[in-house]
Amino acid sequence: MLSLADRLIYLIALLLAGCAVAAAQPATGALNPSPHAIDIPPWFKETFLDFREDVREATKAQKRLMVYFGQDGCPYCRELMRVNFSQKDIVDKTRRHFDAIALNIWGDREVTWSDGKIRSEKEFAAFLKVQFTPTLLFFDEQGNVALRLNGYYPPRKFHAALDYVSGKNENKISFADYLQQHAGESASGKLHDQPFFLKPPFNLDRSRKPTAKPLAVLFEQQHCAACDEMHAQGFKDKATLALAGKFDVVRLELFGERPVVTPEGKSLSEGQWARQLKVAYTPTIVFFDTRGKEVFRSEAYLKPFHFASSFDYVASGAYRTQPSFQHFVQARAEKIRERGGQIDLW
Repeated sequence: MLSLADRLIYLIALLLAGCAVAAAQPATGALNPSPHAIDIPPWFKETFLDFREDVREATKAQKRLMVYFGQDGCPYCRELMRVNFSQKDIVDKTRRHFDAIALNIWGDREVTWSDGKIRSEKEFAAFLKVQFTPTLLFFDEQGNVALRLNGYYPPRKFHAALDYVSGKNENKISFADYLQQHAGESASGKLHDQPFFLKPPFNLDRSRKPTAKPLAVLFEQQHCAACDEMHAQGFKDKATLALAGKFDVVRLELFGERPVVTPEGKSLSEGQWARQLKVAYTPTIVFFDTRGKEVFRSEAYLKPFHFASSFDYVASGAYRTQPSFQHFVQARAEKIRERGGQIDLW
């Protein structure tokens, strides 16, 4: 570990380098920042990215560590920064209870994980299988992950996530149950049906014999605004409907009691299986291959393009050869543009 003097020298060097870069730029009025750049709030910390030390410093300040994984050009990262972190109560709560650090999933800075191994930011993101941006990791005082958010959570649910971790609830109650109790929202109050949904009884067993189609399992709730939006927008898209037709699709209730035979051949209720899969957010879609192995999931807020892309990622079999969903999405967008199509990321 670097001494305090060495760290001060390092920080001064960074400051001088920043001044040199600023001096080399044209006047402010002539600047043309990238429209795809994501601004990180100034209260995020600059550290040596040794998470062992960062956890200790947060603990000493009676806080916990929050690590954000993002990328430029990500509309969901922009939403987190411009919507969630523009709200004073969210900012105050985050600053009061957490030390926040930002990582770029394509970056080259060195990161030291709890095992002491050093990786670049992009290697570290791959190591942790970060498939969606933003992804947020919240650490406890021992350096264990208390909560992981894979994707964008709108303000109300994000508030609940901050309260869940700052209140040290991870060993008291599941995050799904906590959200159910503390993040109620205005919604239609009903479950929407689709003609291609499998009907009960739900026998999803693939353990003895592979099926012709992969399986997509949607976990929803009645009071779920994002579920309403998914049906009003996501499942109205012709391309998405064509992709959904390549799956067996079943919709289950997050806390439901109807019996389900899982792809592994186990008999559980809807809610029991959701808890076994550690599903918290609705809607969540868990994708299984024809043999019943989970191969991908989306468990955060998605707009139609990324919603369709998640189905395409599995239906095309791209997950077998392209481990990065982000790379797949970028390539898919380019192909659509080359054919003259339009991409609306948000």
